[in-house]
Amino acid sequence: MASTMQLGISLEPPRWPSSAGGMVLQTALRAEQLGLHYVLMSDHVLTSANGSGLDSMTLLSAIAGATSKIRLATSILVLPYRHPVAVAGQAATLDIVSGGRFSLGVGTGWNAKEFAALGLDVRQRGARTDEYLAVLRALWSGEPVDFAGRFTTLSKAEPAIAPRTKGGPAIWVGGSSDAALRRALRFGDGWHGSAADEAAVRDVRSRLAVLGEELDRDPEQLKLSSVCFLVPPGFETNGPLPGSLLGGPAASTQQLLDALGRLGAAGLSMVSLWMPLDPHQLSDALGWVATELLPDLRVI
Repeated sequence: MASTMQLGISLEPPRWPSSAGGMVLQTALRAEQLGLHYVLMSDHVLTSANGSGLDSMTLLSAIAGATSKIRLATSILVLPYRHPVAVAGQAATLDIVSGGRFSLGVGTGWNAKEFAALGLDVRQRGARTDEYLAVLRALWSGEPVDFAGRFTTLSKAEPAIAPRTKGGPAIWVGGSSDAALRRALRFGDGWHGSAADEAAVRDVRSRLAVLGEELDRDPEQLKLSSVCFLVPPGFETNGPLPGSLLGGPAASTQQLLDALGRLGAAGLSMVSLWMPLDPHQLSDALGWVATELLPDLRVI
């Protein structure tokens, strides 16, 4: 079944060893050579059972220099963890060094321990995210910024560097609550979630339509993408499964293609494949994806 979606590879959850810097970059370069469309990276500041621990913005900057075509995205950056002026500069730099290939996926976060370690109140995460997104948009406008908010005060602030992309890199907003969907409509170019089946995607689209009328924003302007967990046939996971598998347990190649086709028909434009495998298996798994899945996907 053909689909109109693109495929990306998440560089999480393999727990990359400290000596694996070259392997990480080689994995990203192989994804590009095989024709995948995105490399994505999550965001953790403390150890996580499902996380690699590598800093997402630093890693994607290195990947930007090692590649030339594949697109890059955070999936997702916990925006309340960082001052928006710093994020604006980091994202603008990535936009420049990648030649406009970078998208900034953001969310509110959830890990109370990480918020506490950073001296932040986890209960303020939604308010901080909304305010910081407004600051990012203002800083990327090309004009000096005056801003008086709950957490941020700026007076005629001019960023040190302007992004390559007019208005800044694309912003994808994560989360499935009504607050998150409102945030995507107010500030985003896309929504990036964890919808594992077409019913979940259709539910998000339905709720976006209702909220779009409330906010006077056409939800069709948002590109929808999602993370899906995949263990290719013949491969074994290296730990507990982080969520429901694409196509169901022990899915065949055809079942996986059918599942992707249904997600595309429901409205997804990109699926980020999160493969909970040993890092040394990722290269072979990418080869399987390129051979068995990509030929039956119609690129946008």
